[in-house]
Amino acid sequence: MKRNWGVAAAASCIVFIFLIPLFGALYTSLRTDEAIASGPFVWQFDSNWTHYKNALGAAGYDFPSFFRNSIIISLGTVVLTILVSFPASYAIVRLGFGGPWLLRLALALRITPAIFFVIPFYKLFTAYNLIDTPLALILANSFINMTLALLVFAGAIREMPLEIEEAAAVDGASIWMTLRRIILPLMGPGLAAVGVLTFLFSWSDYLFAVVLTSSEATPVTVGAANFVTSYGVRWGDISAAVCLSILPPLVFATAAQKYLVKGLSSGAVKG
Repeated sequence: MKRNWGVAAAASCIVFIFLIPLFGALYTSLRTDEAIASGPFVWQFDSNWTHYKNALGAAGYDFPSFFRNSIIISLGTVVLTILVSFPASYAIVRLGFGGPWLLRLALALRITPAIFFVIPFYKLFTAYNLIDTPLALILANSFINMTLALLVFAGAIREMPLEIEEAAAVDGASIWMTLRRIILPLMGPGLAAVGVLTFLFSWSDYLFAVVLTSSEATPVTVGAANFVTSYGVRWGDISAAVCLSILPPLVFATAAQKYLVKGLSSGAVKG
């Protein structure tokens, strides 16, 4: 019992330390500019919502469009990643396509720094006039996240009893019918894990966004730089934008939390 209390206390301390930046951003977003200028350690809670109004467009920022771009890019990446990696992982595990080396290659690509792919992506998307479009970021983020999705899906499919698929084949079901009507309903945790992680990684992407966009498809991660003006850094507005930008991934991850844990433990760990 004492050991459990010790572990819980240590975990709580670690979580609190990681949440300090978030608490700091929330605190700063609710202070006036004068209070912020007085110092970060001066306690003066004003409950001022001016910075949130500024971030949402009152001060001329285009944050709502940045927010919309991030949602489009992240959801598009989730859909494309699942549509490609799910049947691909089934082909690798059940049909023997590519062999075990293909999953090892996916793992190698996963641990390769993303900056390695920036110049090839830039040249490719420039040739097809895709620079500064949501499609460019959807394709780039899908490429990066597809490797993790393959590993999670492959691990989950390996755990499924082969007898279920054999029974479906005896009943005359095709591969696509088996995949859609039998495997897919059983892949709920794996799908949730891939969807949540892909959404989070796409939402927080900065490298591809800063290179492949300029104005039309700018997401929130890059758009926050607009709060740095020639007159100074608008710390209150930046903090408000940060607090607003974490709401979609927070809601998304909370809604699929139980499936996320189960999907990672059954797929990513054993896959």
